[in-house]
Amino acid sequence: MTVQLVRPTTDLFDSWASAVAEFGDGHVDGSGLTAPVTPDRATLDALIETAERLADTSLAPPEDRVHNDLYWVVDGDEVVGFLSFRHTLNDWLREAGGHIGYSVRASRRRQGIASAALRLGLERARQIGLDRVLVTCDVDNEGSYRTIEGAGGVLQDVSDQSARGQGMLRRYWIAV
Repeated sequence: MTVQLVRPTTDLFDSWASAVAEFGDGHVDGSGLTAPVTPDRATLDALIETAERLADTSLAPPEDRVHNDLYWVVDGDEVVGFLSFRHTLNDWLREAGGHIGYSVRASRRRQGIASAALRLGLERARQIGLDRVLVTCDVDNEGSYRTIEGAGGVLQDVSDQSARGQGMLRRYWIAV
C-alpha cells in the first residue's frame, strides 16, 4: 500500500466516482462536496475549480471559507478517501471542523489508510508553518479518534456542536 495525497483530477474520474458513490447520500468528510452528491463529470469539474481557487493563497477565499487544500487519498490509482487541509481556522472550523477533515471509503477502512492520510496532512501543516492543528471527530467514531490519538492528538474536550449542524464532537490538538 502506497498512500498519497493528490489534488482532484479528471485522470481518476472513474475511481473518484466509485469512491463517492460508496458513501451513498451521506456527507463525505474532507471531500469538498455537500451531500447529496451526484458523482458525475460536472460535479468533478466544479470540484476541481473550487479546489484550485481555495488552494490559491494569492486570492482571497470566499467570505465564509478559508484557504483549503482538497486532496484525494490515493492508493496506486484508486481513490480510497478524501482529506481537506484548512490553512487557518474561522469560527465554525475552530468549534466544529478543525484544520483537517478526512474520510475513507467503507471498503478500504481498517487498513491504515486514515492514519497514513492524517500523517500526510500533518506534513502539509509543517510545510506552511503551523505548529499545531485541530482535528475533530464524532464522539462515537472510535476508528477516527483512535487514528487521531495515534497521531499524537491530545483531547481538548468533548463538545456539543448541534447548533453548528454537528453532534457531540471530540476535539483534539496535534503538535506538528
